Amino acid sequence: MKSEVKKTFPLPPQGPSAKTLTMLVYALQAASFLLGLTLFVAVIINYVKREEVRGTWLESHFRWQIRTFWFSLWWSLLGVLTFVAVIGYFILIADMLWLIYRIVKGWLQLANAQPMYDSRVSER
Repeated sequence: MKSEVKKTFPLPPQGPSAKTLTMLVYALQAASFLLGLTLFVAVIINYVKREEVRGTWLESHFRWQIRTFWFSLWWSLLGVLTFVAVIGYFILIADMLWLIYRIVKGWLQLANAQPMYDSRVSER
């Protein structure tokens, strides 16, 4: 009796590469200055695709992007709540500048194929 040998071939990757997806998230974060909703779309993508980058250098970018979203949301809410007391205006401006810094720094690190954090430091 002859045993049948099934040949298996790896499936081609579905959708964009993880690096391209990470770049898309930075682009969506940047677009949020014109269309605020894209910041929420970006973090949803981060959470949905997080498992696909676990254990890779891109995991640090996903963590960076997720933290950028949550801290920016927190400071935006604080700025809006204190806007009447004038301090909120300064909080919102600081939040905007901080968000720009996070997007630019992350995008540059991604373009150089570098993780966001020193690999010797545990970020968990």
